[in-house]
Amino acid sequence: MKLHELKPAAGSRTKRTRVGRGISAGQGKTSGRGQKGQGSRQSSSVPKGFEGGQMKASMRLPKLRGFHNRFRKEYAVVNLSKLNRFPKDAIVDGAALAAAGLVSGADKPVKLLAAGHIKVAIQVRVHRASAAAQQAVGAAGGRVDLLEAPEEPQA
Repeated sequence: MKLHELKPAAGSRTKRTRVGRGISAGQGKTSGRGQKGQGSRQSSSVPKGFEGGQMKASMRLPKLRGFHNRFRKEYAVVNLSKLNRFPKDAIVDGAALAAAGLVSGADKPVKLLAAGHIKVAIQVRVHRASAAAQQAVGAAGGRVDLLEAPEEPQA
């Protein structure tokens, strides 16, 4: 490709269609509007979503109910049974969980839940943990350190 060989992509520079300029032009006489009817008149238009008098789809569907909190924090959830793969006395944080493939990315805050059993004594550093999960880790000889969740900008 040389500088003098540059040209626009095929079909990107089309000419404006000039309507009402004779039969041979392909858009003569009725200018592509068909014969008679609402669409053939000069200032004809129907509202957006109009279906010819039939009840619009937007009105046939039920309304959305409830409330969606814009400031909700999404936590990456990890269960106790998944922590047995770490060695004894290991420090398990968001980066270690992401490296092990237990959470997708280390950017989300992590919450520890008590599903399953833990057999190894490890030190867990997470943002949230259920009371049962903290008790189970403590009973196995480890401990849970709660971190501060990173502040997110207000929308």
